Amino acid sequence: MNHKPVEGFSKLTKQGKIDWLVNEYLEGNEEYQNILNQYWNENADLQKLHDEFSENTISNFYMPYGIAPNFLIDGKLFALPMAVEESSVVAAASKAAKFWIDKGGFKTTIINNEKLGHTHFIFNVESHKLLHFFNFKLKKKLLEATEDITANMRKRGGGILDIKLVDKTSEMPNYYQLKASFDTVDSMGANFINSCLEQFGKTLKQEVAVSEDFSQEEKNSLQIVMNILSNFTPDCIVRAEVSCKIEDLKDDSGISNEEFAWKFKQAVTIAEIEPFRATTHNKGIMNGVDAVVIATGNDFRATEACAHAYAARNGRYSSLTHCTTDNGIFRFWIDLPISVGVVGGLTNLHPLVKFSLALLGKPSAQELMSILAVSGLAQNFGALRSLVTTGIQKGHMKMHLFNILNQFNATEEEKQYFVTYFKDKTVSHHEVIAELEKLRNK
Repeated sequence: MNHKPVEGFSKLTKQGKIDWLVNEYLEGNEEYQNILNQYWNENADLQKLHDEFSENTISNFYMPYGIAPNFLIDGKLFALPMAVEESSVVAAASKAAKFWIDKGGFKTTIINNEKLGHTHFIFNVESHKLLHFFNFKLKKKLLEATEDITANMRKRGGGILDIKLVDKTSEMPNYYQLKASFDTVDSMGANFINSCLEQFGKTLKQEVAVSEDFSQEEKNSLQIVMNILSNFTPDCIVRAEVSCKIEDLKDDSGISNEEFAWKFKQAVTIAEIEPFRATTHNKGIMNGVDAVVIATGNDFRATEACAHAYAARNGRYSSLTHCTTDNGIFRFWIDLPISVGVVGGLTNLHPLVKFSLALLGKPSAQELMSILAVSGLAQNFGALRSLVTTGIQKGHMKMHLFNILNQFNATEEEKQYFVTYFKDKTVSHHEVIAELEKLRNK
């Protein structure tokens, strides 16, 4: 199939984009036009708002928006909004929340709230000369040059926390960084940080050009490569934890409390030492984190990248959660690096995002960090609880049952039949199909 490239696609109207796509790639099939149209919002103003969130938009892509209730976090009761399509995520989080509600719930601590960004530059100069220039001239100039940019943030209690010169010449010839730390208060702060960093790059170039510390040849060697925030924020971190006496664990799977605690700790330890297991283990954590991140209009790609970089910070990929069973006490916790905001971006625009933040009591950015860490910890607890007792498939496939039945256009009566049929069995795709055929052939 040979297709022609298109010129000026972004300048076409929305309908023009759709017409071109359907005619060029989908043989003019009107059914595909109808699929796109049926996901448009009937409210034209609301649809226009959604269209302008991104570029070249032609429709909306829906995800289920669910609620996980009964989360007791730092003494307050929450219902968490979760935007996620994977079966059993909301159910597992809800079950974990209910498990811990009468055991003191979840406790959280903000360990730090620093965000980072860098001006990356190449400079063929002796490092001691550059360090002297930075300490006695440049650092002050950088702060002065960004005073207008940081004024509003400083009024809210944030701003630039520190700037350091980092020598990376042992890893790449003539490579240095201006490494800056920021407090962006309740905003995620990407635009603020990048604006500061771009000014750093300009000021660095200007100050080097007029400095008597460098020769003309050295000045000519300066190249600003890029100015950009880092999504790795190991100093913007929150801890969430649960704990209780082992005798109070009371799992309903039939194994003793002691065996449950022992197996659970072994499962976490395996994830700490085995990267193959840690990857799936942490993916489950991020099921819980990302669902709330999306529901609150934050950047789930950034939270994913940061979490996984942090999990590999010691040179080997490892678990984000940890467990101890010392002195008869079961303790389970997560240290999660995460940078989120509750102002700016979609938080003031997307109606469901505004709903989510209102549902959570209009949290500060730090409070949202705590909620996200709890969601990830609860998800991980639910998954490990299943793995070390009944197995993951029993609950997961039961939630997946309706997805299978919907593929075969099952009626409501047929769905109810299968709910009863699998009440005491583990759902399998093969058995659903076989039983459905039997039911329909009666």
